[in-house]
Amino acid sequence: MGTETKAFPAAELKKDEFAYNALLAIGGYQPAQAQYSIDVITSSYDALKLAQRIEVQKQGELKAARDNAVAAAHAFHAAMLQAKTQVRAQFGEDSNELQSLGLKKKSERKTPSRKPAVKKLSNDH
Repeated sequence: MGTETKAFPAAELKKDEFAYNALLAIGGYQPAQAQYSIDVITSSYDALKLAQRIEVQKQGELKAARDNAVAAAHAFHAAMLQAKTQVRAQFGEDSNELQSLGLKKKSERKTPSRKPAVKKLSNDH
């Protein structure tokens, strides 16, 4: 088997761990091939547990990093809203500076207009 990139099925791993623990209890286990000895398999199991522990730790770090990025985005957004307010106050509602921030000048906004009421036709004949 080569290095796999898909997640290993948890149910299968659970079966392997069960079998490993049972293998440890078998007295006189002497495989014909040394690569399947208790010592080699135990090293493989220890490597698995270490990799899983590191994965859990990194997932925690990822969640913390994501939370930090979200908090930074909220802080930046709040700062930009206040900066826009400051530009509006300093340069005015119709300024080019306000427009340069991606906002519309007051003079470029449409004035609201009312739509005429639609007359309903009666169905009385």
